[in-house]
Amino acid sequence: MARHMNTVFCTQIASPVGPLLLAGDARGLREIRFVAGRRPQRADPDWQQDAAPFREAIRQLDAYFAAELKDFDLPLLLEGTAFQLSVWRSLRTIPYGGTISYLQLAEKIGNPKAVRAVGLANGSNPIPIIIPCHRVIGSNGSLTGFGGGLPAKQKLLALESNQLLLI
Repeated sequence: MARHMNTVFCTQIASPVGPLLLAGDARGLREIRFVAGRRPQRADPDWQQDAAPFREAIRQLDAYFAAELKDFDLPLLLEGTAFQLSVWRSLRTIPYGGTISYLQLAEKIGNPKAVRAVGLANGSNPIPIIIPCHRVIGSNGSLTGFGGGLPAKQKLLALESNQLLLI
């Protein structure tokens, strides 16, 4: 039974921003990977293919892409440094449809001089979309890096600002 608890499951789903790979275990979602995009990623070889553990995550993602869901409510299993975890927690407080700069995010976590470190933590977010790293933009309002690519980031921001219906 303990071995089953440590088994990482995965499944791939289609989305308006390209195929997404979901990974997690019996306790919750661990990762969302962009299968295509700026940094395409695949499943780890020891993961087991099974969509069943992700039924609720898939339902919520589908509702989000249909502009019917603004806040996700899923168990997330985040692993990172204390600094990364603080950045990722802060990302979850950015309201749907809103954006902030990396500097504003650094200020929000109480470390205004850590703009670059915030950018690195943002870029290593293991659960994009649900932890909305796409809502962080450059100080001048420009779109900056996103693991799924800038077109995907632009689509997500357009969806949230009611400028685009993705499904």
